[in-house]
Amino acid sequence: RIAATSRISSSSSSSRSLQPQRSCSTCCSAAADVDAPTVAADAAAAAAVQPKQQKQKQQKQGKQQQQKGSGKASEEAVTPKSEDFSRWYLDVVAKAELADYGPVRGTMVIRPYGYAIWESIQAWLDARFKETGHQNAYFPQLIPYSFITKEAEHVEGFAPELALVTQGGGKQLEEPLVVRPTSETIINHMFAQWVQSYRDLPLLLNQWANVHRWEMRTRPFVRTLEFLWQEGHTAHASPEEAEAEALAMVQLYAQFAVTQAAMPVVVGRKSKLESFAGANVTYTIEAMMGDKKALQAGTSHNLGTNFAVAFNTQFVDEQQQLRHVHQTSWGVSTRMIGGIIMTHGDDKGLRLPPNVAPYQVVIVPIVRKDTDRAAVNAAVDKLTAALKQAGVRVKVDGNDMKTPGWRYNYWELKGVPVRVEVGPRDVEQGTCVLARRDMPGEQLPCCRLHT
Repeated sequence: RIAATSRISSSSSSSRSLQPQRSCSTCCSAAADVDAPTVAADAAAAAAVQPKQQKQKQQKQGKQQQQKGSGKASEEAVTPKSEDFSRWYLDVVAKAELADYGPVRGTMVIRPYGYAIWESIQAWLDARFKETGHQNAYFPQLIPYSFITKEAEHVEGFAPELALVTQGGGKQLEEPLVVRPTSETIINHMFAQWVQSYRDLPLLLNQWANVHRWEMRTRPFVRTLEFLWQEGHTAHASPEEAEAEALAMVQLYAQFAVTQAAMPVVVGRKSKLESFAGANVTYTIEAMMGDKKALQAGTSHNLGTNFAVAFNTQFVDEQQQLRHVHQTSWGVSTRMIGGIIMTHGDDKGLRLPPNVAPYQVVIVPIVRKDTDRAAVNAAVDKLTAALKQAGVRVKVDGNDMKTPGWRYNYWELKGVPVRVEVGPRDVEQGTCVLARRDMPGEQLPCCRLHT
């Protein structure tokens, strides 16, 4: 079971980690005329008291460390990628607080930090969809089983993965309901009612939804029983328009992968055996992961008239002839998050490209004395305001219960692209220290604080 982390290693590459103070002891020789029995008695008494004092000191130090944040490793580190790639992946998902296992086998709970990455993916794609004339809609999650059986290849391809509802309200249903594995069937049922004339085309829709597929072997984000995705569905008057749409959308996915997720991909066409059930052709973007295996990161399907024939989705063309529409469907899911993890992560944890990172910059104030607090916080506030004004997503970690070293490692594990350190000396000099997540163990030259 994935266990959420509460502490991480505090060993930091930064020179800003607080160093323990070296204590000094002075030895004094006893006077030559001291009585030997007296010395022996004093030594015995000291020996009896010393263990008790040491125990009390250790208890006090332990309590202080618990309250203040010792900055020492209290949990196992992330498994090295070279040692066990699968274990490394699960460690990163858990310790970076991206997701956890749900109570039903094969399901996952997406935690806020992981969902924020999905929101970044959503925001970019949704804007591009709307720029190209697509509109968002939503269709029911429960689909009559008879809809699935209308397209022969479709039912054959999805039958092993279907989840069925057979009872409702304490009664047996007249027809089983399929929990949405994909929406081609129910959307075609509606398209058949909405499309009557060539003037109704093209019909360009997108849906943000969850889907269920009864997978036997699961892994968070990569393959789960339930996952989030977007699925586009379009209807066109000609096969050329449908083919152009399918190609345009797979290229859009490739653009996102490269420019936003910094994930190189190969755009290609699936074999007939590997194509989507019910499609004439499936186009895909494939990315190479850290274990040298390819990940299917997004697909676009030219459905031809297969579903239109099954659902009698027809229109009257300009020559007043009744014809079937030509269709496409295309989608990207939360699997993209898994791809980002496996493409960029290292032995210290997650590494996020700035465009999809929930926080692009984390600021760590360093306050050694209460007298420094006001000046440091004022400088941090000004720097934060300047970054937000520039459109940078910024997080201030002013948790004094944890040492600077602990906080450095915590945000390294979560993959924040840039860390900024601000201490009393930096305030005096009007500078701050930068550290980049993609350059571990190195610090950038000091930057000038915003004044």
